[in-house]
Order: sequence, then C-alpha cells, then structure tokens
Amino acid sequence: MTHDEQSHAGADTHEADHEDENRGHDHGDDDHHHGHEDHDHHGDGDHHHDHHHAHDVASLSAAVVTVSTSRTIDDDAAGDAIAAAFEDVGHDVTVRDVVDDDFDGVQSTVDRLVDRDDVDVLVTTGGTGVTPDDVTVEAVSDLFQKDLPGFGELFRRRSESEIGTRVVGTRATAGIVQGVPVFCLPGSENAARLGSEGIIVPEAPHLAGLATREEEDEEAEQAEAEQVEAEQEKETEAADGDDGAQDAS
Repeated sequence: MTHDEQSHAGADTHEADHEDENRGHDHGDDDHHHGHEDHDHHGDGDHHHDHHHAHDVASLSAAVVTVSTSRTIDDDAAGDAIAAAFEDVGHDVTVRDVVDDDFDGVQSTVDRLVDRDDVDVLVTTGGTGVTPDDVTVEAVSDLFQKDLPGFGELFRRRSESEIGTRVVGTRATAGIVQGVPVFCLPGSENAARLGSEGIIVPEAPHLAGLATREEEDEEAEQAEAEQVEAEQEKETEAADGDDGAQDAS
C-alpha cells in the first residue's frame, strides 16, 4: 500500500465516504453560518461584529503545498481542490509546490514561503497520517508561534459523520507562522476539499488580518521604543554639551 493510500487514515475509504459532495458541502456551509451567529452573540450586536472584522484581508494570496513522493503539479487532485476553493471566491493562488515526505524539506519550504510578500495564507495537503513517513505535522508545528487547535477539532468533527471512528487517525492542524495562518490537511482530494471549502477559505481572511495586525502592532511598538531611546540619547548629549560649556566658562 502506498503512502498516499494510507494517509488520512485510509484515503480510499475517505474518498468513498465523501461521494455525496453536495450534501457534505451544504452541511459544512450551514455549520459555518451557525458559527458566525454564535460569534455575534459574544459581542454587542452588528456594530461589534463589523468592528471585529475590520482587519479582514479582502483579497488573499495563498500558497498550496502538496506533500507527496508520488504526485506532481499535473497530478495533484488535492492541491487542485484547495486552489479552486480560494479562486472560486476571488482570492489568488500565488504558489503551488510539491515536496517529498521529508521533515527538513517540508519545514524549509513552509518557512521560505511564509516569508514572501505574496503569501497571506498557506495550506499543505498530505503527510498528516500515522505512517512513519507522515511528517508534515511535526515539521510545520515546530514553526508555529501560535497554535490554532480549533481548526483540527472542527475538521475532525465534520469528518466524523463521513468516515466514522477512522477520524482518530487524522492529525490535521493549524497555526500562525510569521504572521501567516498555516493549515495542514490530509492528502485525499475529498478531505482537502472539505477542509478548504468548509473551514479555511471562510475563515482565512479574518485570521490573516488578525495575525498581520498583531505583527504590525509589535513592529510599531518596537519602532516607538527605538524612537524614545533615540530622543533620550539626544537629550543626554545635549545635557552633556551644556555641562561642558559651563565648565569651560
């Protein structure tokens, strides 16, 4: 059995259980809608909701990385599904890449891509299972500055109705790397579609905006601190100059 067949606790089983795409996606959209209703209740009405989403990124630039030793860009159904999910709602996919199931290769690729100005969100597919060469989660999690545990929890909850208890073998995860939301999905096409259409694409603009705002706030605080330090140095130099002039007189 190949690694791709083993991923997501049995990709073939997952794909068979995902045959009714339309019903599955309708259910996902309903859940997402209810999630926003619940979110609104935490605030003080529509004004608070609008303010909370004020930093959302209207047009995202996404990177899609497929982790596989057997696939290519031309034979990458899972990557195609993720890219289509972004493009169908007007976002751009600026990077498509395929890397081997290698810890260093996966980690260095993600680390390099999140540093690009044209990447606001990154999604990997593949390598989230439990076979020895499933290393995506370990490689990417090492880069997380903040974990997003809710993503994996929600993805597994939505998958459970379709693949049952096999969901325990799915280690989908997400986090923030250098201000960029990074999501790790299983390698099957249907899992990639479920995660990207039902969760990632609806929430990525909000997460990317919040993550960028935090990064900008930290940079602004650092710049302000440096400015205060520079002004203090000038005041000290000026005071030293006045003392020297008085001593000379």
